[in-house]
Amino acid sequence: MSTNKNTESDAVLIGAGIMSATLGLLLKELNPKATIEILERLDSAAQESSDAMNNAGTGHAAFCELNYTPEKNGVVDTTKALNICEQFEESRQFWSYLVKKNIIQAPKSFVNTVPHMSFVWGEENVTFLRNRFQALKKQPLFAAMEYSEEAVTIKNWAPLIMEGRDSKDKVAATHMNLGTDVNFGELTRQMIKHQVNQDGVNVSFQTEVYDLKRTKDNKWNVFIKDLKTGQKRTITTKFVFIGAGGASILLLEKSGIPEGKAYGGFPVSGQWLVCEDEKLAEQHFAKVYGLASVGAPPMSVPHLDTRYVNGKKSLLFGPYAGFSTKFLKTGSYWDLFKSISTGNIGTMVGAGLDNMDLTKYLISEVMASEDKKVEALKKYFPNAKKQDWRLEIAGQRVQTMKRNKEGKAELAFGTEVVNAADGSLAVLLGASPGASTTVNIMLKLIAKCFPNEYKSAEWQEKFKEMIPSFGLKLNDHPELLNELRAETSKTLELKY
Repeated sequence: MSTNKNTESDAVLIGAGIMSATLGLLLKELNPKATIEILERLDSAAQESSDAMNNAGTGHAAFCELNYTPEKNGVVDTTKALNICEQFEESRQFWSYLVKKNIIQAPKSFVNTVPHMSFVWGEENVTFLRNRFQALKKQPLFAAMEYSEEAVTIKNWAPLIMEGRDSKDKVAATHMNLGTDVNFGELTRQMIKHQVNQDGVNVSFQTEVYDLKRTKDNKWNVFIKDLKTGQKRTITTKFVFIGAGGASILLLEKSGIPEGKAYGGFPVSGQWLVCEDEKLAEQHFAKVYGLASVGAPPMSVPHLDTRYVNGKKSLLFGPYAGFSTKFLKTGSYWDLFKSISTGNIGTMVGAGLDNMDLTKYLISEVMASEDKKVEALKKYFPNAKKQDWRLEIAGQRVQTMKRNKEGKAELAFGTEVVNAADGSLAVLLGASPGASTTVNIMLKLIAKCFPNEYKSAEWQEKFKEMIPSFGLKLNDHPELLNELRAETSKTLELKY
């Protein structure tokens, strides 16, 4: 087994998913002379969390996701929903920029207009949805939202969810025509394909990062192995981004940075029910989100979706959560055990004890038969028939376990970036809404890891070219919001 000579690069991005693909493009647009290495363990891009069947495919804009608007004492908190909606608008603008520059092509191959709906039943839930609608409708970002408790109107929006339902059921729904279905796998592959052909960018598949260590001059040595030939080599770099999905937690531990010492990960797997019956698919045109079960992680919020995968329209329902000790769909059953260290075992035990309802929920999901899964589907599609649906393994997510500001162990939902103090290394952890807000996540990462360049007039000007609303809250600028939504809809071939 031979070892190649050490090479150097300005940046090493680990994982060829939507995060690394976006960061690589941003860095290259900001600094065309930059040299970048993108490393992927599998044989092509976007096979884990970014893949169509491993991802909800919802352009998460907070139009339909009820867990983004918690209610306390009758008051709906819209803060998270507004933030996520703002962030998705940035993603739309960046994708539009990439299409205009011919960096990616055929927008319909990765993004399509699909209305977003929230649907609930029962007096208490209807009251919540009504309160949510009234709180969001006041905001320019959500001004186009519609609400109804009328069965006829809801049936017009999404026929399948009302057919066969008891007419005495009290139901309510919201509807947003601005919703999207996004194939993040296809989008990622187009982004990576462009970068393969860029000067100064090297993309290596079937290449595993088995270790990384800081050098005396505060650079990083990234130790990699070619899984085809067994050859090993080392890349020395000023900056490392670890965007390796669930496996990021293992590489964070290998880095040894003190900022990551107490972090742990709790893996959650999933399944979809998939229907490819063309007649049924044509009767449903929406992403319909409901309320999560008590104790369920955010990735398990049930939804009945229109999906476009490889140009074909189908229906998905789920996801059904499960448990596996793997950190990746293609990972090892030893991943969870390898991640336990003296630095994080207290965090993991503490967070686990505080989330026994999640443990009970996952056990019940794992034990559920296919008939039970179909029964859950029938709450959203009363006339569903088991023979029209098949089970599909969904992606693997790792929920972050960490210490909060008070030092208490907690299970953190959402997406989080852990940075080395000097900005030389950044690690992405967590799950939803992840992919939809990638552009905003990467902008914040760049601000922390490249602070001087970020503040420069040259980079600020380029940010505004790529993302016209950069530095602004569109909710505070309704005219600009409408202008940019119309412009990006035209470029991305979306209805507006």
